[in-house]
Amino acid sequence: MQIDSSGVAANITQRPCTHFDERPENTDISLLVIHNISLPTGQFGTEYVDALFMGEIDCNAHPSFCDLNGLRVSAHCFIKRTGEIIQYVPFNKRAWHAGQSEYEGQSACNNFSIGIELEGTDTTPYSLAQYEVLATLSKSIIQRYPKITPSRIVGHCDIAPGRKTDPGISFNWPLFFNMLEQLS
Repeated sequence: MQIDSSGVAANITQRPCTHFDERPENTDISLLVIHNISLPTGQFGTEYVDALFMGEIDCNAHPSFCDLNGLRVSAHCFIKRTGEIIQYVPFNKRAWHAGQSEYEGQSACNNFSIGIELEGTDTTPYSLAQYEVLATLSKSIIQRYPKITPSRIVGHCDIAPGRKTDPGISFNWPLFFNMLEQLS
């Protein structure tokens, strides 16, 4: 999978959203953050994650959506359970995925990270297709942004402990890293 100089991945669905901005000047992209999301929680294959990232979610569509009113969030990419990847924000831009966060003493992780959302929950096993495309996408990201190394691929829980728990206990880190290594 090729990523061009503007941070757009080839051969995946592009859904440009407006929930991003420029990274601070002279910022090195050096961290990859894995998240999970499902809307409503535990329901897969709905249109609501896409609607949230596009700023078009109907907050009256489900009782659990009342807290989403006016929320402006995004991820660089969303990987569905089928393995389909949707890119919302070019990797060179700052997506709004990490919130209040810190990694190795550096706060505001959105400034220097790429955020990938997996369709899932903390406790539901992810699909093999998701691991396969996440490994392939991660390899391409590492090639384009060499300051991201396997040791700088973390969960949202690692940069916002106590506030976030994703990708959760269901994420098989050894499987993912083994797949990533096999691509080297």
